[in-house]
Amino acid sequence: MQHTSDWYNAIAHVDADCFFASCELSRRPGLRGRPLCVLSSQDACVVAKTYDAKAAGIRTGMPVWEAKRLLPQAVYLPADFRFYGLVSAKMFTILRRYSPAVEAYSIDEVFIDMNGIRSLWRMSYARLADDIRRQVHAETGITVSVGIATTRTLAKIASEKNKPNGSTIVSGRYIRRFLADIPLGDIPGIGRNRSALLHKFGLQTALDYCLADRAHIHRLLGKAGVDLWQELNGHAVFGLELEAVMPKSIARTASLGCVTGERTLIASHLSYHSTRVVSELVRQGLTASVLTVFLRLKSFESVVSRARLQPCNDFSKINSVVKSALAELFTEGEEYRACGVIASSLQADAGQGDLFAAAGAGRQLQLIRTMDEINRKYGSQTLRPAQAAHKSRRGIRFVYPVISAS
Repeated sequence: MQHTSDWYNAIAHVDADCFFASCELSRRPGLRGRPLCVLSSQDACVVAKTYDAKAAGIRTGMPVWEAKRLLPQAVYLPADFRFYGLVSAKMFTILRRYSPAVEAYSIDEVFIDMNGIRSLWRMSYARLADDIRRQVHAETGITVSVGIATTRTLAKIASEKNKPNGSTIVSGRYIRRFLADIPLGDIPGIGRNRSALLHKFGLQTALDYCLADRAHIHRLLGKAGVDLWQELNGHAVFGLELEAVMPKSIARTASLGCVTGERTLIASHLSYHSTRVVSELVRQGLTASVLTVFLRLKSFESVVSRARLQPCNDFSKINSVVKSALAELFTEGEEYRACGVIASSLQADAGQGDLFAAAGAGRQLQLIRTMDEINRKYGSQTLRPAQAAHKSRRGIRFVYPVISAS
């Protein structure tokens, strides 16, 4: 695919590193250097962990009793979604300084339209990525990884390439060099089943996928596969969604990874899905009035529980409904392969103005607003969090190849 410019399109993906865990460390700097796990609740599962906890074998979705047996010296903290929402909102505010065209993809991920931004800031994309990382860390205490490429799929893969606290820049002419060592499973939208299918036809890497015949990809994966193929070849198919649209529902579902009749394992997965649903509700400032919980049996049939509730996005209430649904749906001796939680009948949170008031976070929100006002008046670094005063570790930057400023 030929283009007249190396940057015929430019999209950045900014992804917070171990977001929930990083948020906790930003307000508990004394815990830095110790493995930390964030829990969906005190008796459920791990929803986030630091890199050292991950290195010790802790997995997202792991039951807390199993994690504590594996790593008893780690710090285990309950999730505080409203505080994470506060930090997320601050991160989005910082990123909108660089470009007004920002898509808040999730509570800890952002896509940015970077077209024309180099000339505005008089920086190369590599320098812009580094500047974004420094500013986010200085003002929130968390680190982010940044990928900049010609499509959103490539940008997302790039941001994962050099975690944590790193930048990866992929210009149009170096896409294939970048994709050469990317496994198929690292392509967004290519899961375990699709990877297994593609492997059967000799495709092992993202570059293999990129170089495959378009008709062959269509035969294997249909239109969705072709869209990904075009994105990997540098042709932007997926634009940014800049206007917030009220979703009809928020669903978080997944395979259990095995066929099992172990209730504690299923409960752990459901608690993790509850966490993800609440996180998204808080990020979008929404509440749900209907909660649907399902278990998929070994036979692929599903059993479903649906409950009405007062509009809320509170984890303890939603998780309580999920636990009750599990008690209703689970049958001893039966085996299950998947489960999920779906929030529907969504509406704007009437208490959005007080969204972060729980657990003292209101004072923190007011503090950040005050800091913003002072920094706007006297300069962006006049006032910043105490932990930001320490020199941060310089993140590594990958550029394919090094791109000179223009």
